[in-house]
Amino acid sequence: MNFFLNLNPLIQVIISGFITGLAFHPLGLGFLVWGSFVPLIHVFNISQLKKNITCGYVFGLSFNLTAFYWIGVNSGADLITVLGSLFAAVFYLASFWAGVGLLFSLISKEDQYISGNIFFPFIIVFIEYIRSFGALGFPWSNLALSQSKYIYFIQFIEVTGTYGVSFVIIGFNMILYNVIQKKISLLKGLSFISFIIIGLSIAGKGRILSLPKSNQDIRVAVVQPNVNPNIKWKNKKEIIAFMDSLHQESIKFKPELIVFPETALPSYLVRDNRTRGILQSTVNSSDIPLLTGTIHTSFENNSKYYYNSSMFIIPQKKYELYSKIHLVPFAEYDLLPSIFHPLTKLNINIDRGNFKSGNNYKVFKYENLLFSNLICYESSIPKISRTFVSKGAEFLIIQANDGWLGSSFGPYQHFELARLRAIENRIPIVRCANTGISGIINFDGSIKTKVNLNEEKIIFESLSSNKNGSFYTKYGDIFAIIISIIILIVISYKCRKYFY
Repeated sequence: MNFFLNLNPLIQVIISGFITGLAFHPLGLGFLVWGSFVPLIHVFNISQLKKNITCGYVFGLSFNLTAFYWIGVNSGADLITVLGSLFAAVFYLASFWAGVGLLFSLISKEDQYISGNIFFPFIIVFIEYIRSFGALGFPWSNLALSQSKYIYFIQFIEVTGTYGVSFVIIGFNMILYNVIQKKISLLKGLSFISFIIIGLSIAGKGRILSLPKSNQDIRVAVVQPNVNPNIKWKNKKEIIAFMDSLHQESIKFKPELIVFPETALPSYLVRDNRTRGILQSTVNSSDIPLLTGTIHTSFENNSKYYYNSSMFIIPQKKYELYSKIHLVPFAEYDLLPSIFHPLTKLNINIDRGNFKSGNNYKVFKYENLLFSNLICYESSIPKISRTFVSKGAEFLIIQANDGWLGSSFGPYQHFELARLRAIENRIPIVRCANTGISGIINFDGSIKTKVNLNEEKIIFESLSSNKNGSFYTKYGDIFAIIISIIILIVISYKCRKYFY
């Protein structure tokens, strides 16, 4: 390790970022983040302000390029557009790690009692929290995603949200670094480390065993059609007939709800009376409601807008709609369309740069069903899930279309995000994707069943609804807010010392 820490600082942070990025992939390497920040911490300790900003940025480039390379394999656009999106995202996200270097140096400068080492976990939580805001918010890259499979360990996010995981991981790295630097004895360091991992895991397992059991099981049929999204709109009749056949197969299971994925049919169902009539007729005759994704249009102020929506088709009643609230910049709309509008008519017959967001947190109700729906990227935004649950949803559905990402690691990460949302809000989740990966997730984060990537399948399973929610559902990111306030107070104190 000492040899590694004597390498050029830029080489150290590149390797550190690469190892951290690997932990986000479905390779069983999530444990890597428990030591991957040691080189970054070391570089921050031996370098000054400008170099720390640079090294933080380089770490961010390495980490984000490794973890989210799949942004550049989106088959829904030309090569120049997707590579441009990848590098723009990586350069943008890396800037937050430059901010980490800045804050570490600012807090550490000329003060042996208030150091960046002590406050490094606080800095990371603060930066993650800041990164979650706005149109370009990206909670997807929070460190908790790398730990989603360790469900005993992460049960406490029902209190702290995902930021608590980041705090513990960075704290662990700080202890490890101090052991390596012999500032803490090996015995004391191992004691701290054992307490963190074993203690939280035991508490998490105990929490799972203590969770109340639901008296109500809901039977759901989830359809993963595995349709190539690039050809869907070119073969409308065939795809509509295919989805109808899957609808009929789903009915044979006699579920209480059938779920289709995001934009399941190449049709604007709101205005396509014929196709919607077929679905409604099947729903009426089977007496089983259907939730399906759809695109619909609206003319407002002489402009045409698209909505990425879900349609709840109810027996003998008028359909209900939910329109996606958090759209993806440069995939569903352009921040500055008059200057940069690369998404005009790409592969499908709509202008994907002209979507408009919905504004209604819809809770669907039908007999014993009380649920809300998140569309694709929304599953990465904790605020949206907790708002739905706080409004009364007893289970959540996630509709997605990961077919654009092929066999990359993107769909796997997308599925794991659903496990975090389930634990945060103590809510079961039904995930339905066009392809990879559909499944049912219990409110302890365990997977009840799932469909593999690139597989056509209908799964029939029951889920236990939950009316309780959690501390996080009620209070949100209070942990991150407290941490941010502490950091802001420390920074204010340090700045006061510099300027007075």
